[in-house]
Amino acid sequence: MDLGLRDKVCIVTGSTRGIGLETARILGEEGASVVTSGRSEVGIGDLHVVADLSQPGEPERVVAETLGRFGRVDVLVNNVGGTDIRRLDELTDDDWQRSFQLNLMSAVRATRAALPAMRERGGAIVNVSSTAAKRPSMGMPDYSVMKAGLLSFSRLVADLYAKDGVRCNAVTPGPTATDAWLSDGGLAEQQGDRDEVLRKVGAGRPLGRLARPEEIAAVVAFLCSERSSYVTGAAWSADGGTVAIVI
Repeated sequence: MDLGLRDKVCIVTGSTRGIGLETARILGEEGASVVTSGRSEVGIGDLHVVADLSQPGEPERVVAETLGRFGRVDVLVNNVGGTDIRRLDELTDDDWQRSFQLNLMSAVRATRAALPAMRERGGAIVNVSSTAAKRPSMGMPDYSVMKAGLLSFSRLVADLYAKDGVRCNAVTPGPTATDAWLSDGGLAEQQGDRDEVLRKVGAGRPLGRLARPEEIAAVVAFLCSERSSYVTGAAWSADGGTVAIVI
């Protein structure tokens, strides 16, 4: 299926590994000009911008470099984020602030920077949130709150800029087989025996396993594309059936 992304200029934040990397790969395969970004010096994009997106000014710089190279932004995927396993009563003000900057303000800043150009010609924004935004995780309290804020921000942008042809949607993945979960010291190992934790987490999904990053990226790419031209203000679950739908 042709997603209608050929020659679109697409920024993907946090795109040097995991869901962001797979999203950048799919968009590139669809013929888009892809801008990757992150702390790593290496990226697969037509333009790669090394940036710490949790810092003020850095998301704006990624957008500015994109405009300088391509003259426009058609798609923005706010994917950067992360967390550790922590208890609510252990979190300090500094912990909350770091999570706020990384998991919410990175998207706010990138969106704010991209909107003037996108409002001139239309475009699509996809924010990668989490199932924890819909059902808070006791082990990821700050992350849950920030990702819930990202859902609200997504809906706000959708409502405000639909008239300008800018669509904004969110994706809420469940646990996904990326370095965040699988690496030494990652989320699984922080909770006990790595293999046992991964088995239990996978078994807790109705589909019985963690997501593969390319499965989440496929949903993101669809929401970026012309094939989803009547979808805005939505929060798409991609969680193996984890979070129940309330009617």
